[in-house]
Amino acid sequence: MPVKIRLQRHGKKGKPFYWVVAADVRSKRDGKYLEKLGIYNPVTQPATIELDVDASVKWLRNGAQPTDTAKRILSYKGAMMKKHLLAGVDKGALTEEEAEKKFQAWLSEKEDKISTSEEKAAKAKEAEKQKALEAEREVNAKREAEAKTAQEEEEAKAKEAAAAAEAEENAEEATEDEEKKDA
Repeated sequence: MPVKIRLQRHGKKGKPFYWVVAADVRSKRDGKYLEKLGIYNPVTQPATIELDVDASVKWLRNGAQPTDTAKRILSYKGAMMKKHLLAGVDKGALTEEEAEKKFQAWLSEKEDKISTSEEKAAKAKEAEKQKALEAEREVNAKREAEAKTAQEEEEAKAKEAAAAAEAEENAEEATEDEEKKDA
């Protein structure tokens, strides 16, 4: 019975969520499987991957063939590396302790790379946020300046209107005074 390590889709439309499973080649994509090895959620940022490395290595050593995506996930989590090291142990090139030491060194190096990339992403996000805040401050300052000039113009128009009304009133009073003098 040929076995594949592949992804089994779950979740809803537009929000996929996958199980990494060991399944018979002849079974349906979302059908019966032999063993669930982990989960993969590509929607989260960064993608969430949980994998039982030992069970995956067991299936790989027994001849299970991973699909392309499953192979990338297995490589990312170190299952392929561990399989490679255990093959070296079987051939006598390494001892189990050396293989485990190399695997742990690889894992720590991988975790360092992941943490630095996450830090870079966080810094980039923070810089983008600051840039957006600065742009918003500029827009707000521009709006306030426009509002201030509009208010000053209204005040100037109001003063002009008041001055014009006062001048008109003075003119009316002057004409009334002249009419009284003439009369």
